Amino acid sequence: MKLIHEEILIGAENMSKAPETAACLTDIRLAIANVVWPQKAKTFTINPVVDGNGVLPIKVGFVRKLKTLGWSLEERPVLAKGLGPGKVDALKTLPDGRQFAAEWETGNISSSHRALNKICMGILEGHLAGGVLILPDRELYNYLTQRIGNYKELAPYFPVYRHLHAINGLLAVFSVTFDRSSDRVALIPKGMDGHSLQRRALKK
Repeated sequence: MKLIHEEILIGAENMSKAPETAACLTDIRLAIANVVWPQKAKTFTINPVVDGNGVLPIKVGFVRKLKTLGWSLEERPVLAKGLGPGKVDALKTLPDGRQFAAEWETGNISSSHRALNKICMGILEGHLAGGVLILPDRELYNYLTQRIGNYKELAPYFPVYRHLHAINGLLAVFSVTFDRSSDRVALIPKGMDGHSLQRRALKK
C-alpha cells in the first residue's frame, strides 16, 4: 500500500528533539508498506467496484508488522479519568513511560473524529507521547464500504487541532491508497466475513 500524504497537526516543530517519536513514525511507514491484497501478494491491488470492498482485513498487514517491531496490539489504555476510549489498534511504550498510538480507521467519519480526540486527550493527560490516524484517500474510499472515514472529509477540521499549541506531543493523520487496481482480484470481504478473515490472519 502507498502512503501518499502525512499531515502533522501538532508537534512538527519538536520532531528533532524527540527521536523516539520519529522512530514510531518510521515504524508506521514500514507497516503501511506491509499492507497487501490479496493476502500473500507483494502489493495492494483493489478491485475497483464502488462500495464493493470491506475494510477490516486491510489493516492486517499493518498491525502484524507493528507487532514485529515491538508494538502491542488491541490494548485498552487509560487516557484520562472517567474516559473509556476503547481499544487502540497498536501502542508502543517509550522510554519515558508514555505510549505512542497508531489507529487504522475502519469506522465512519464520526469514528475518525473520536480517534483524534482520544489521542489528544491522551497527550493532554500525559499518557500518550502522540499518535497517528491512518485514513484512505478519496480514490480508495470510493471502492470501500460506504461512509468509511476518509482523509478528504476529515481535512476541513484540521485547523481545530492545529490551534492546540499547549499539547506536548505529536498528532498526525496519514493518507493511504492502493498500489494498483484490477477487476481480476477478489473483493475484500465485508461484515462478518471480514471479521472472520481478520481474526484468522492475525492468529497466524
